[in-house]
Formats: sequence, C-alpha cells, structure tokens
Amino acid sequence: MSAYKPTRREFVSGVIAAGGSAGFGRTIGLKHHAQTRSLERPTPAQLAWQDLELGMFVHFGPNTWQDREYDDRSIPPSEIIPTVDTDQWVDAAVAMGARYLVMVAKHVGGFCMWPTETTDYSIRSTPWKDGSGDVMADLARSCAARDIGLGVYLSPRDDSFAAGQSGRCGTPEEQARYDAVYRQQLTELLTLYGPIMELWLDGSSVVPTADLVGRYAPDAMVFQGPNATIRWVGNEDGFAPYPCWNSLAAGDAATGHATALHGDPDGDRWLPVEVDVSLRRPNWFWSTTNQENLLSLDELIEIYYRSVGRGAQLLLNVTPDRSGRIPEWDARRLREFGNAIRLRFEQPTAETAGTRRVFTLDFGGPRRIDHVMIQEDLATGERVRGYRIEAGLHGLWGSVGEGSGIGHKRIHPIGSITATELRLTVTQAVGTPEIPRFAAFDIGAPPPPRWNAPVRLWADNVVADWSPGELEIDLTEHVDAVGQYRLRFVTQSAQQTRTGEIELLVDDIPQPGLVRAANGRDDVLLMTVRDLGQSIVLRATVEGGGGQVLVRRG
Repeated sequence: MSAYKPTRREFVSGVIAAGGSAGFGRTIGLKHHAQTRSLERPTPAQLAWQDLELGMFVHFGPNTWQDREYDDRSIPPSEIIPTVDTDQWVDAAVAMGARYLVMVAKHVGGFCMWPTETTDYSIRSTPWKDGSGDVMADLARSCAARDIGLGVYLSPRDDSFAAGQSGRCGTPEEQARYDAVYRQQLTELLTLYGPIMELWLDGSSVVPTADLVGRYAPDAMVFQGPNATIRWVGNEDGFAPYPCWNSLAAGDAATGHATALHGDPDGDRWLPVEVDVSLRRPNWFWSTTNQENLLSLDELIEIYYRSVGRGAQLLLNVTPDRSGRIPEWDARRLREFGNAIRLRFEQPTAETAGTRRVFTLDFGGPRRIDHVMIQEDLATGERVRGYRIEAGLHGLWGSVGEGSGIGHKRIHPIGSITATELRLTVTQAVGTPEIPRFAAFDIGAPPPPRWNAPVRLWADNVVADWSPGELEIDLTEHVDAVGQYRLRFVTQSAQQTRTGEIELLVDDIPQPGLVRAANGRDDVLLMTVRDLGQSIVLRATVEGGGGQVLVRRG
C-alpha cells in the first residue's frame, strides 16, 4: 500500500498549524556567539547526577499523625510510626522511573528518622521494632537492592533546639551548641548509610558543613548553601523556565539562594537546577484531608515536559500515610506516570548524533512525527544558544520549531506532520555543538497544552518585570551601599534580549557616566552608585521577549 503524499500546500498548512513558519528556500544562517573565555563545565559528579533526570522525595514523620505541614510536637513519639515499609517506597520509585530517592531524615520540628545520638526525639522513641528501628538503614538497604541512589534532607532549622531559618540561633552560646549537634547529625547520616548522593540544606545553612561533605561525601550534590553544587528552581509547582541555563554568575551562586532565574549561559559557576513538587501539591506530608490534591496523570505529564523536557532535574515528592506505606491511590498514579513517559519516549522513529551544526534524519519515506528530543553533551559546556527544526517532504522544507538552549534534554513538540526528513540546525553556538542525541518520535498523543508556557520564579533580587519597548525602573530601595551593581534582563524566550538607549537619573538629573552595557553582553548593564540617600531611576529601551530584571551588588 502506498503512503499518503500531501501536496505542497497541505504540507505548508500543516507546518503552520504546528506552530512553525513555512520557510521554504530560506538560506540557513549560523551565528557564532561572542565568547571571551572558556565555557563553564560540570564536574563528573554533576554530570552523572544530571543523567539521573528523575528522583523521588519522601516526607514522613510526626506531621503525618498531626494532619499538619509543620510538626508542633503535639503527639508524643510513643504514639506514632508503628510500622514502615521502605521496600514499597522504592518499588514505587522504580515504577515511576526514578533513579534516586531523597529522604527527609529531619524536618523543621527536629524529629530524626534514624536513632541519632543527639536527641531522644527520634525513631528510637517510637513503637516501631520496639524502639530499635532505623528508617535510614532500612531505606539504604532497599535502595541498594534496586540500584536506586540515596539522598538525605537534613533541615538546618530545628524547632527542638530553637534553631531558626538556616539553623540560626539567638545567642553565640546557643549557636555553638546547635552547630555541634547539627554537625554530629550530618556526620552520622554521611557515614552510617552507605554512599549519599544528594544532600538537601533547605533554606541554606549557617552551620559549617563543607568540611564534612568534603570528607565523607565529596561527590554528593549539595542543595543550597554557600557550597551548593545544585540549585532550586524557584517555585514548588514543578515547572522550570525555558531556557533553563546550567551556569550562573559566581556572585549569584555565593548567596546560597540562587534559583533558575539566575541562570546565565555565560556564567562562571555550574549549578544545575532541581525542580521539586509534591504528588499531593501543595502538601508535602500526608493528611486525612489532602487526597483530593493528588495530581492527575495529565498534570504529571505537563510537569515532566516543563522540567525534564526543559533540561532540569525533577524531584517528585510522595507522602507515606500512617501505615508507613505510600497510599495505593498515590502508588497507582506513580505507575501510570512512569508507564506514560516510557510509552511516549522509549521508541524513537529515528535518531542520530554527532559534533557539527546541522543534523538530518532521513526516514526513507513519508513518516508521521510529532515530537523531537535533543540532548547536548554537557561535559564540554553548554554550547548551543539557538536552534531551528525543519521538516522536509520530497525536497520541500519548512520550519516546525525553534528554541534557544538545549542543555541536558529538550523535548520539543512539533505538531503532527508527515515528513520524509527532519533537520536540526544550530543557529547560534559557542564553538562546535556536541549533540549525543537528535531523535524524532511518533507519540500519537498531543503535548500538554501549556508545554511551552513561561513560569513565574522566585528570586530575592527581582526588581521589576519588563516588556519590549521603553521602560522606567525605580532602583532606589534596592540600593543599600556605594559601589557597582549588575542589572540583568532575564527572559523565557528564544528571542535575544538587547538593551538600546540607556539613561540613569540620580535625583532626576541624568548621569551618563554611571551606567553602561557590560562588555560582550546584550542583556546586562553595569551601574555605579556613588552616594546614598538619592533617588535612582533607570530608563532603557529593551528588545526581546520580556521577563524580569535582576539586580545585585558587585
């Protein structure tokens, strides 16, 4: 039976309907991105971690019996945790496709899920195994049996020791006492339970820990803090921005609170992004009232497209109930999610790889395709800054999609089209792109409607939103010291951001010598502040897709 062969008009219409433009006969132009130094690159440990792609978070503790998100110590340990089934947790992780698991070993209330020597407020005071149980030990064995990496969340905040956000205490004496407690807890976790591949210091930490991590878990990924090797996305919705750059400025990384909004392809620190979201969003712990919050399969697929499909890591939280098991409704949803992703992306129609700027897939005849997956070899740095996808049918070519970054993985739906060939052209790059995978898929199902939608992210140095055109930003309240400031126009668009006319007004008087564009950057301004107590207003003309403005000193 001969394959259906659409006319040129039908093919052009299909390309346009898929969101592309019918660029037939267009000359391909390649842009070499200006670069004055070598690209930042991941460590081998960071690279291996990014290859894991999907992990499971586990929140379980006194809160589960209190129907609360934060432990108020209202129920004694003797009345909680009669049983725990870590094998079932790991089975659920494998079913959803997770390759690592991060256990909340201690949340902000201070209850420890292992028999620590630092406090009686721990698993040893519960009925489980007559007080001889150890959740971390059981979980380590369960993970090892299924080849699942093990990570731990050790909250710096601890209400049992009056340690506030980041582990900060009220007096030097209290701080010294808590520093010793926290360091012992961390030492126990890093030395008693086999290799720890990820450590969560949620909210950063004022307790010195770098020496312990360096000694006992040098390859562990550290979430937040001044010695972080990975960073938070900036929301708890499950969505990363696009593009989601892996590197950022060292000054932003040093804060310990950098998010995906700080991503900068020309940055000098490699700090990949982890996206965390709960299966019972927004609740992190099980309760008798939050089953109705269980994410649907469609919602989970959208999260996957907007996290892993944008080059980020996805850490999906599950909430064991009072039986010590993940509820069957939740476990079933995890299996459905894992099966759906495998069904979509396990079998490509065709794929190729190489070190060049143009890649072509020849299907050997008309084939229906609807998705493209692109991956970049990050070991050589994040080189790609722009790409275009074109479909060909018997020598006629049309654009079906374009983007900016690729990163670890880019899932790019292109609409349902029939083509004989598919071409990827890297239009902007630093050096020669390393592409280990360019693959086409016939999934036979549409992508999530908002697969390409922008997201709102948190960052402590956002000063304004911006749209293309003329804008005016009052920076007065954001300037607290004399010195140089860096303003960056961040976008979630494939369009390049450019600043045009720039004017700085100090007490309404123009100061042309105090602001300029950064060398080699179209999206960064450098501003000098000589005195405080004056109004500071920036006026600028900006081209691009719109986004947010970040400011930081230095």
